[in-house]
Amino acid sequence: MALTKIKYGVLGTEFTTAAAVAAANIDFSAAAVFNKTLTVDTAFTFSNDGIGMVKDLVLTGSFVPTFPAGTKITNGTYDGAVSNFIQIAVAASGDYWLSISQAQ
Repeated sequence: MALTKIKYGVLGTEFTTAAAVAAANIDFSAAAVFNKTLTVDTAFTFSNDGIGMVKDLVLTGSFVPTFPAGTKITNGTYDGAVSNFIQIAVAASGDYWLSISQAQ
């Protein structure tokens, strides 16, 4: 009995895509600038923040970042092909404003 080879193209997406979501916390009481290369879709959380605080996040990687509920992206879109400079401002408790720009 001959073995049948399974071609890569017919494997289910659960085996061929990075479906995992990594959790990444940005602690506002720690560094002023956070750097991260995304290797999977990543959900960010924020901790130890206070009204008026501002932090910078430098993201690279062609995966999808998501931010906490209540986060407003005031300008820019994430581009996985370049470095993204993201400034995060705390407007109120659970109210975050993000501005995204890219390196050219």
